[in-house]
Amino acid sequence: MDVANYWGTGRRKNAVARVLLRSGKGKITINDREVDDYLPRFIWKSQAMEPLSVAGVEGRVDVMINAHGGGLTGQSGAIRMGIARAIVKFNPDTRPILKKAGMLRRDSRMVERKKFGQKGARGKRQFSKR
Repeated sequence: MDVANYWGTGRRKNAVARVLLRSGKGKITINDREVDDYLPRFIWKSQAMEPLSVAGVEGRVDVMINAHGGGLTGQSGAIRMGIARAIVKFNPDTRPILKKAGMLRRDSRMVERKKFGQKGARGKRQFSKR
């Protein structure tokens, strides 16, 4: 029996996550490591795995994730979007549920660039009246 693969790409900040989803027993790996090992904080793990529980496919699919760029917060957001997109390909009936939960929408917030003559994006030199 040939197992079908479903791909989804998620992005957030500078992080990119390529997600491969196939029916299985619920094994999840990120960059060939266990989820708890790769995402040590509870909030990162819960955010990344949220689409599985919302769509109701937790424990029924195997997920292989390749994440790179940015930090772990951005990567967990990218993983969340990638998993949601792959689930929609796996089962199109879940699209309204995931869309209502806001998991198919790209978070467009990016780091504001540093401006010349300033300390940072918005930080300016201290002003002195006298």
